[in-house]
Amino acid sequence: MTLKKYIFPVLLSVCVVSEKGIGQTVLHNHFTGNEKVQLGKQQDSLTAFAYEIVNAPEAEQRFRADSFFIRMLVRSLKIPNSFYFPFDSLQTISKLYAPDSSFRIFTWQIKKDEYVYFQRGAIQMKTDDGSLKLFPLHDYSTFTSKPADSIRNANNWIGAIYYRIIQKNVNGKKVYTLLGFDDFTINSNKKWMDILTFNDQGQPVFGGPYFSFKNDSAKASKTPVVRFYIEYKKEASTTFNYDTTLNMIIYDHLISESEEPNRKETFVPDGDYEGFTWQNGQWLHVPKVFNSTLEDGQFPAEKKILNDAGGIDEDALKAQSEKNKKKPPTP
Repeated sequence: MTLKKYIFPVLLSVCVVSEKGIGQTVLHNHFTGNEKVQLGKQQDSLTAFAYEIVNAPEAEQRFRADSFFIRMLVRSLKIPNSFYFPFDSLQTISKLYAPDSSFRIFTWQIKKDEYVYFQRGAIQMKTDDGSLKLFPLHDYSTFTSKPADSIRNANNWIGAIYYRIIQKNVNGKKVYTLLGFDDFTINSNKKWMDILTFNDQGQPVFGGPYFSFKNDSAKASKTPVVRFYIEYKKEASTTFNYDTTLNMIIYDHLISESEEPNRKETFVPDGDYEGFTWQNGQWLHVPKVFNSTLEDGQFPAEKKILNDAGGIDEDALKAQSEKNKKKPPTP
């Protein structure tokens, strides 16, 4: 058994934010008692399969559990008003409601071997009559060398386990920013910042012209991106989350610990922070968030800002942000 097998459940627990987590809408129950009983029984079976997807020792067992889980999840979601059932026993599956409660998104991942992980996902839309409207998400990451430069749909999704949804409005159009984790390779992880919108036909669209680097001379001339990510050393602990006080997505500035900038698996945080702030309908890149370089521990890493339920402790993040803003600039 490998160390990675034990690390993954911990990473997933860091990434998953429950329906009652920060920024999520708590929905009132709209199902009948009989529907709740049916969904509870389905959840019991789903929980066993969800556990096997992560913990089964052989790839064949993991993929078989994944197949059974997907089929049973679809059957479960066909039960009327399933949208309101939290499935909170599925601890290895990320389940996030949009802030406006218009949809929720399930994401998880399955390990093929030490080198390859696949992400799975589905978007369940809220419907007036409680019927199922579902968009399965098919991970296409393995088949592209440029995952950040193309608009995508449910069939060629760049997979991630999502842990945060941020809603904005642009000229009357709802724009959802998704933050997610990708157990990318044996040596490195990725954290993603993707955009989700819905087209005129109500179908999901991933990516979009919502990123600007105009204040960053080093990146302004590069090819525009429609989604953003950081890649870093597998063992490194990194921050990549939304600070409501600053109205910014803040993430660690990374450097190569071995001075090999072409090897992302050598990248680690250096104590400084970059970010994106929402301005004029775009996420504007901020090359340096704070005026002074912060020492290790002055700004909380994700593992230090979790509440008892495993969600992001926004109060801790906010308090630390206020503390950091008061620090005097370096002369």
